Amino acid sequence: MTRRLRLWVLTAGLLATAALYAAACTELPGFGGSRHPYGDRAVRAALQQHTANAVSSVNFDQRAFDTLGEETVLFACVLGTVVLLRRTRDEKRVPPEPADVPAALRRYGLLVLPVTLLIGLYVIAHGQLSPGGGFQGGVVVATSLHLLYIAVDYKALERVRPLGLFELADGTGEAAYVLLGAAGLIAGSAYLANTLPLGTFNTLSSGGTVPLLNAAVGVEVTSAVVVLLAHFLGQALEIEGEDDDAKDKGRTA
Repeated sequence: MTRRLRLWVLTAGLLATAALYAAACTELPGFGGSRHPYGDRAVRAALQQHTANAVSSVNFDQRAFDTLGEETVLFACVLGTVVLLRRTRDEKRVPPEPADVPAALRRYGLLVLPVTLLIGLYVIAHGQLSPGGGFQGGVVVATSLHLLYIAVDYKALERVRPLGLFELADGTGEAAYVLLGAAGLIAGSAYLANTLPLGTFNTLSSGGTVPLLNAAVGVEVTSAVVVLLAHFLGQALEIEGEDDDAKDKGRTA
């Protein structure tokens, strides 16, 4: 295929996409009006499924398959980071020197850490009831652990962050979401269909599979962010290879 032909194909595709987009926009409700067909249907479906938070109902029930794709993208990013940033055989890491931390920053960080951790866990656990959920709460939980890096030092963070366990938890959270989708197939319905008992509205056990899928995402996102930051922080530490050692010996000689 020549360059000119590729440009013509690209132009035709862009024009077709623009035409479809324009046609779709003509059927949208007026901005600021009182007619919200999609929102009304989403809220109605959330109430029918005993999920107080309509956003979580959309994410983990009405379009749960799309959320699986989003979670898988994050999982793939972590896997790629682990592979690309792994330490090679001829490299060795030099432990970072401890830095002086102001007393006020140390006290504030250690005080805020348990509060941040509790807030993150609360956001995950109440995702089907109030704004938040596994994605948001997972980031908060992972961030709380890294307050140790800011308030104390990197060694303190390493002690509460067994990287192997978090890598295992990352895969477990992804697998849990995939396997929970099979509950719909076992019940004779579609994959990721909400077929579990819906429970009592506005309680932690309400929503059927919504709180379970939300918890799986919380585990995966928390672990993914911890693993990502661990490998990026590892790149910030001093890493020496055999060539660097030879150069250092040459300098000292």
